[in-house]
Amino acid sequence: MANRTVKEAPTIKGTNPQYLIEKIIRSRIYDCRYWKEDCFALTAELVVDKAVELKYIGGVSGGNIRPTPFLCLVLKMLQICPEKDIIVEFIKNEEFKYVRALGAFYMRLVGTSVEIYKYLEPLYNDYRKMKLLNRDDKYELLHVDEFIDLLLREERVLDVQLPRLQKRNVLEENNQLEPRQSVLDEDIDDNETSDESDDEDEKKMKKKEPIPEKSKKKWKDLDKPERSPSPRYARSLSPREKSSKKRRRSRSRSKSKSRSPARDSRKKHSSRHEHRDRKDRDRDRDRDRDRDRDRDKEKRRRD
Repeated sequence: MANRTVKEAPTIKGTNPQYLIEKIIRSRIYDCRYWKEDCFALTAELVVDKAVELKYIGGVSGGNIRPTPFLCLVLKMLQICPEKDIIVEFIKNEEFKYVRALGAFYMRLVGTSVEIYKYLEPLYNDYRKMKLLNRDDKYELLHVDEFIDLLLREERVLDVQLPRLQKRNVLEENNQLEPRQSVLDEDIDDNETSDESDDEDEKKMKKKEPIPEKSKKKWKDLDKPERSPSPRYARSLSPREKSSKKRRRSRSRSKSKSRSPARDSRKKHSSRHEHRDRKDRDRDRDRDRDRDRDRDKEKRRRD
């Protein structure tokens, strides 16, 4: 009797709401300890307290197909069928992320296509991290927006076969949904408007800047003779130029000093050679004179 659906619960997709979860998994949930101890006699108001205590999401885990508390609460909500306003408050809850995930998963199971797109698509802006317990009994990291994307795109999530979801473009063509506007599109529009405003401000600033006028000569200045540029030699030298000139002079003097001994040696060597040549010439002349004298003496004797 405790596992029956309430009498006031409407049929969903033409069947009992609990039948949205497969019989094997449903029987495992009925036999688990969490269902018997924590989910017994829960009402729509008390489900909120149990949802706040959730620490992770998941379907079944381990080799013996052990259901998670998240999946047990989903089945309990299908059993008691809370009002739509309560589910919407679950989805809009920004403080507890697992409460939001529970409401989104329940809305995906029981809601119409228009309601699912209306309430789940805004959750794409929620980037908080959640823990997911997989079938290997290991934890994985999953963001809220990724979980919402799985609900809207995949056919099976957390070991539960999801009802068929009508495509969004068909609903837009039938005027049942408005085209989806992403937050990124709004940021791009804001950036474009800011760039345009900056360009307009720059143009205004350029227009306001005064144009420099050309200097006009007065009639008195035209009568005055123009001053000729001063020659380079008349200009006073700066201390740097003076120091550079002194350095050049000192370098030239040092070069002349370094070259003078070589020049003196060359001059001495050349003067010695000239003196020797002169002596040799004088000797040759004297010898020629002596010979001529001797010849004249011999001729006289013969005569």
